[in-house]
Amino acid sequence: MTPAIDLTHPRRALPPRTSERFNRPRLVELPRPKGEVVRTHDGRELHLRPIEPGDVAALKRQFARLSPEDIRRRFLHSMGELPDPMAQRLCRLDPAMETAYVLMDETVRPAELRGVGRIFVDEAANNAEFSVLVEHDWARQGLGALLMQRLVDDCRRRGLSEIWGYVLLENRPMLQLCKELGFVRRLSPDEPGTTQISLQL
Repeated sequence: MTPAIDLTHPRRALPPRTSERFNRPRLVELPRPKGEVVRTHDGRELHLRPIEPGDVAALKRQFARLSPEDIRRRFLHSMGELPDPMAQRLCRLDPAMETAYVLMDETVRPAELRGVGRIFVDEAANNAEFSVLVEHDWARQGLGALLMQRLVDDCRRRGLSEIWGYVLLENRPMLQLCKELGFVRRLSPDEPGTTQISLQL
């Protein structure tokens, strides 16, 4: 009489079926935030990356959160809204002539844009005009300096001789930041209340 096989005994258990033995668990790829992780002085986390065409909605939401003062400092004049064609244009760059970095807050859904820095290259003059904007609630965290440094690095990579921009005289935080980074100020008689700052590269 053939003895029964004890499947509960570790030495007598049957081996797993071939389909089970070679089957591997399927790994689910979870979406990962893009870009380089940036931690602010107060411990918050953002992701620094190049701007993308899909950032239009986030750019328009950021504009809606800006104060009239912030808008004037960034665009040098008042604007009630950011028109969709302009938002589209700001997110669709010509990489030969422009660079733009964004600081994205991935802790909320949808992800929100907290800062942006960009340059526009003038090939004839071999220089680039910059603009930097950081939301008020994220100011004084070193983000403006980070964006400026990345823009300067990009200009040097391109072999440009100068980076420059217009800044309102009332925008003391930006003027102080640029002074610390080595920018110099020039008189701007054609633009009252505005100064031109530049850095030789």
